[in-house]
Amino acid sequence: MAKGRELKGRIKSVENTRKITRTMEMVATSKMKRATDRVIAARPYAIALGDMLGHVYTPELAERFPLLRRPAQVKKVAMLLLTANRGLCGAFNANLIKEARARMAEWEARGIAVEMHIVGKKGIGYFKYLGKNILTQRIDITDKPSAADAASLVDDLMARFAVGQLDAVYVTGAKYKSALSAPPSTAAVLPVTPPTDGTQTSRDFILAPSADQILEALLPAYVRNAVYRALVETEAGFQSAQRTAMKNATDNATDMLQVLKRTYNTARQAQITQEIAEIVGGAAAL
Repeated sequence: MAKGRELKGRIKSVENTRKITRTMEMVATSKMKRATDRVIAARPYAIALGDMLGHVYTPELAERFPLLRRPAQVKKVAMLLLTANRGLCGAFNANLIKEARARMAEWEARGIAVEMHIVGKKGIGYFKYLGKNILTQRIDITDKPSAADAASLVDDLMARFAVGQLDAVYVTGAKYKSALSAPPSTAAVLPVTPPTDGTQTSRDFILAPSADQILEALLPAYVRNAVYRALVETEAGFQSAQRTAMKNATDNATDMLQVLKRTYNTARQAQITQEIAEIVGGAAAL
């Protein structure tokens, strides 16, 4: 019955694994719902900010605000890479790292220096293994990113961009589209590019205070909000990817259990048949 005991041990092991993956699937489903709610809640504010910036912006004003500065030649850029602290989410982190490496290779091929700022253990561990210099490492941002987290990530970069130490700032994270789709993407947050929807000239505003004062407060808020949206969308993408991975693992464990139990029952039936045949043969010999 050695084979039977071995199969029973494997069945018990797979059942325990299925309990873990099923629990993780349920936890990820709950967190995914809250993360998705944060993504949806962030969109109206972002749209309103973009709409206001698009209407206030003029080329004349742009010359007076450092965050709108467009350097004649890009020599140095900063990349803010957003990854997760945990795995068990399929290829989610690997896809983000692959996107970051592709963009870095593209910039370096053009002679542009790239400095790295990384959020999440997975990204930090990977680029440390490659021997890359990481200027900022953050693993303290939880699964509930806040506006304060976004400000702490980008405020120093804004100050350095304003004085000309950086020529551009990019954020690489997940672009949340649905529970099944959160592809990696890289977006420029500095210099600020006002949204252009063709409506700037269709409205007449009376500005109070002046456009200069509005832009002075609006531009930093617009950049921080872009980073905050990247944080919440990346978190929603991670929870969705983990839920999908754990559901697949649970389904695979269920299928494996069916095969193992069928094999065990077949082996047990064969052993019982053999024992009955031995008893009958012994009785006949007597």
